[in-house]
Formats: sequence, C-alpha cells, structure tokens
Amino acid sequence: MSSPRDVLRELEALGSEQTRKTYRRHGVVDPMFGVKFGDLDKLRKRLGRDQALARALWQSGNHDARVLAAMIADPAAFDLEALRAWQAEAACNMQTDTLIGHVGVHVPAASTAVAAWLDAADESQRRAGWVLVSHLAKESQDLEDSFFAALVPRIEREIHGAANRTREAMNWTLIGIGARSDALAELATAAARTVGPVAVDHGDTDCKTPDAVTYIAKAREHRARQAAKQPAAKTSAAKKPATAKKPAAKKPAAKKPAASVR
Repeated sequence: MSSPRDVLRELEALGSEQTRKTYRRHGVVDPMFGVKFGDLDKLRKRLGRDQALARALWQSGNHDARVLAAMIADPAAFDLEALRAWQAEAACNMQTDTLIGHVGVHVPAASTAVAAWLDAADESQRRAGWVLVSHLAKESQDLEDSFFAALVPRIEREIHGAANRTREAMNWTLIGIGARSDALAELATAAARTVGPVAVDHGDTDCKTPDAVTYIAKAREHRARQAAKQPAAKTSAAKKPATAKKPAAKKPAAKKPAASVR
C-alpha cells in the first residue's frame, strides 16, 4: 500500500513547469506540481480505490494530489454531506469536475443534491450542480427522462445570464441530456436552437465552446452505431456451433503380468 508521502513524492517527480503554466491558464491555483492527466490516470489505475489515501491527499491541499484523490476516492464512503464538504473545499473547477465525475455521480441519491447546488449563490456550487446533471444523464439508468426534461427549460432561460464557467457547464449539460435518448435529443436540440451560440471566455487557452445542436446529433449517431453492433454480436455468438467433443479414447486393458516361470 502506498503512503501519502510516497505518492506526493511521485507526483512531484512527474510535474513540470510547462504543465503548471497550462493549468494556471485554466484557473488552477498553487500549490501544484503540474502533473498531466494521463500520468494521473495511470496512478489511478495502479492505486485503485483507496479512501484513506484519498483523504490524506485531499487534505494536503496540493492541486495534483486533490485531483488524484478524487479519482481514487471510494464513493461508498461518501454521503451527500461529505460530498458537499469536499466540493466546498475544491480550489478550482478542475478539482470539482473530477470529484463529481469520479465520486459524486456514484453517491446514492446524488440527484437530490442537484437542486440545492443549482440554486446556490456560489458559482462553483452552481457549476457542480450542472456537471452532476451532465454525468447523471450519461451514467444513471435509474432516473427517468422526466428528471432531465424538467431542467431543459431552465437551461434555455438562464444560460446566457449565468456566470462564465457555469454557462460552460450548462452548455455541456444540454448536450449530455440530448445524448441520453431520442425524446430528450428532440427536446434539447430545440432548446439549443433557441439558445443559439453560447459565448464562453476560455481565457488564454485553445478550448472552444461546442455547438450543442451538432454535438447532440453526433452523440445520438454514435449511440445508434453502438446499439446496432450489440445485437449483431449476440446473434453471431448464438449461431456459433458448439465444438463437438471427441469421444474419449478407450484406455487399453491392462495386461496381466506374465506368470512367473518356476
């Protein structure tokens, strides 16, 4: 089992000034080592879920350690109160988004946290709420489409007046809702056409704001292709003839030992 000190040393060795500069342009604040997401993901796979380590890394306050902590934290160890507490301590959107994507969406009754976050005065909480809706749309099969349909008019009504990073999250959420089902795609696409272009200030980065209408259509096409492959794979497996077993060869009868010659 890796100790927090060992992991922090490893993170420090993986960091670079170039990545630190990139992260600062995306709103990340010090302290940080500047570890690429690809390297963090490799550590996530190696470490697995480890709540004790995650807690220690989160408490360190280091950005890279907190992102990794969100990746390896055990959702089963969280209730809504603990999730809200970690989110309130997040120092930037990257920490919040990772926490929601790896932990928040898997916390039981996570959908009940949405309303309070969407109505919060704090922008990071409002963004967290929309990011959570986006992940729920993609990953939660227990929620009815009506849960998401009810939020589409709110996006349509509020997106242009929302704060910059909340506006960005709302646009991605509209895409996520539209990608969930054909009925929601029709509803979300109509809303996206009404909303029109969404202006997001991405700062000194190469990031672009996706066009929701185009992205919803692409997402539905992708899901349709994936769904078409599944029955074909099942049919192919069903038609595959079972390999006939060869009859077991009969063992030759054991020869009786020759009579002793006296």
